[in-house]
Amino acid sequence: MKPFKTLTTRSASEGGHNQDDANHTGTLHRGLESRHISMIALGGTIGTGLIMGSGTALVRGGPLGLCLGYAFVGLLCYLVMIALGEMSAYLPHRKGFAGYATRFVDPAFGFAVGWNYLMKYLIAPASNINAACIVMQYWTQSVPLEVWTVLLVNLLGVRVFGELEFWMSSFKILSLVGFILLAIVIDLGGNPLHDRIGFRYWHAPNGPMGGYLLSHVHNDSFATFLGFWSTLTSALFAYIGTELVGVTVGEAKNPKRNVPRAIKRTFVRISIFYIGFVFAISLIVPSTSKALFVANTSKPGAAASPIVVGITLVGIRSLNNVVNAIILIFTLSAANSDLYIASRTLHGLALEGKAPSMFAKANQMGVPWSCLLSVVVFCSLAFLNVNASSAAVFTYFVNLLSAYGALTWMAIAYTHIRFMGALKTQGVSRDTLPYKAPLQPYGSWFALVCTGVIMLFKGEWRYGAYGAQSTGGD
Repeated sequence: MKPFKTLTTRSASEGGHNQDDANHTGTLHRGLESRHISMIALGGTIGTGLIMGSGTALVRGGPLGLCLGYAFVGLLCYLVMIALGEMSAYLPHRKGFAGYATRFVDPAFGFAVGWNYLMKYLIAPASNINAACIVMQYWTQSVPLEVWTVLLVNLLGVRVFGELEFWMSSFKILSLVGFILLAIVIDLGGNPLHDRIGFRYWHAPNGPMGGYLLSHVHNDSFATFLGFWSTLTSALFAYIGTELVGVTVGEAKNPKRNVPRAIKRTFVRISIFYIGFVFAISLIVPSTSKALFVANTSKPGAAASPIVVGITLVGIRSLNNVVNAIILIFTLSAANSDLYIASRTLHGLALEGKAPSMFAKANQMGVPWSCLLSVVVFCSLAFLNVNASSAAVFTYFVNLLSAYGALTWMAIAYTHIRFMGALKTQGVSRDTLPYKAPLQPYGSWFALVCTGVIMLFKGEWRYGAYGAQSTGGD
């Protein structure tokens, strides 16, 4: 591993540009404005992992375990994001995470980080497109056109992406706020049954903690721990993708001002939208509900969302189509973001010479078309779910997303540690940075270690000391 490097691009980055701008014609455009960056940070990656996958965490961890798990992983997410924000504001460039890893750790490390992140987003669009197809099948068995829609949107250019994602993110945020308010109203008795639920579902036998794999481990305390740990892995999958803001740096106007502003708002997103949503559903959905268990294991679409289970339990049966439409918007927005990230990551690798040079080109609108078309090819992975055997293989790909994302978080945290070491070696005070991340250097170390532990134990035992069987991850 190489020693700390000299920080030589300070003056070049003062105006929000880097040396890349001068060396590459036909490259990415800085077309993302402050409102685009801020809204993408708040809602750009909110997807099925939260609105659909949180039910699984509720079943396994119970209401208290669900909230604690999402709060803890939310803290890790915040620490990673502020670390990324400090580096992005100081050295905004078009090379993504791999550029920082190459500069402050080692070129080999940067190569691994870049391709790890690319592999994640080569799989992610197919996962979300498949989810969109499943949601569409709630209404019709016709083949949907999401693949072509997302492709055309990304080919139109970064301004169109930013504008569309701005409105999609706005819609998702309003939807989540609506879900939270609806759950609170239901909990306080504003439902057809006029039943004031309160914290009823936080008491036995529904809570406060779950008893995951109790029939296998035959130990209440250990089953409670396994339930809580399972919520960590579910939460990790839901939060991963927040680092999208770091990828948008290359196309952000005035990144020194806009990126830190977006990063700071991550705390609002985590505390209100993620933790607020899981707390709300924990109030109106019992963790022992058979409907919730079936929804999270076999029945996709609107019924897979715990919010639908909650409103159905109190006699509200007219919102399923509405919620299904909202979930469709969530999946399309996530697929749109995934294609954007994958194409820009591949472009950044090409700029560094870590991918074929053909991917370093962009058209006059600033779209790396060769990267985008190559990434779209991997969307055909969605067709693996045509038959049952291929569905099992596709599930393995989906489970890889959490591992790829966790490795990315760890890489960002470690790169930031090296970045702070480089500043110290060169005698540069962090107080002079455009954005100084709080809770450092301990925050990055804490995020690095905890994310590594969660990732290491994400897989569940197939044949453990207690004979527990794996469910194949979250």
